[in-house]
Amino acid sequence: MGKGFDFVEGRPDFISEILNGLDRYNPGTTTVFQDYVTTQCEERSYDCYANLALLKLYQFNPHLARDEVITNILVKALMNFPTPDFSLCLHLLPPHILASSSTSASLPAAGDAPLTEAVQKLTVLNTLLSQADYRRFWSTLDSDDLYADLVADVSGFEEEMRVKIAFIVGQSCRELQRAVLEEWLQMKGNEFAQFITNVVGWKVDEGRGMVEIPPTKENEAKGTVVRENVNFDQFSRIIKRSYEQPA
Repeated sequence: MGKGFDFVEGRPDFISEILNGLDRYNPGTTTVFQDYVTTQCEERSYDCYANLALLKLYQFNPHLARDEVITNILVKALMNFPTPDFSLCLHLLPPHILASSSTSASLPAAGDAPLTEAVQKLTVLNTLLSQADYRRFWSTLDSDDLYADLVADVSGFEEEMRVKIAFIVGQSCRELQRAVLEEWLQMKGNEFAQFITNVVGWKVDEGRGMVEIPPTKENEAKGTVVRENVNFDQFSRIIKRSYEQPA
């Protein structure tokens, strides 16, 4: 039997009880979910289903909403790209938070409310990741101190982002120029070589300046042969009907 879409390995039992009962709509459980978000940020775990339940509670009880918890949820969802988690979280936020006074949807305005500006900036990062524009992702992340503040509570943000980017790249490439991958991971020299070798498990070909990626079922090119089993009787009926006169 397959696992449900809401299954998360390692989820505490008391969180599961809340999610599977009527208490998930009880405002009194808000602090429990908020503490759980903090635990996710500290222990590098992730539970999208529980985080969405908290955002739903914020919808029903806006006076209980905490800006720093919302931004932490969005950052954790961002790290789980290319899944639609980030968009799911955005759809549970109030319209006034999503609206920006900027004339450009990709550039938040300086006069926006703090949470609105934070959401806009994280949306910019999510867009860059969805476009696989990893070089601009890192340059944008370093372009404003606010980005550093937004991800400060999330332990291992940059390391996990590099691992995830490498995972996505490994699904579509068998080898890649080292200089290109260095830009995509924002790492150079020995630090880059150690990450590729020890963390990701790939091989750096110093002579060719290439990074070799082991074959997987995603990146290995294989021909596909499609066979259709149509017996003679079925074929003969089709021919016969083509000669039949309409009634």
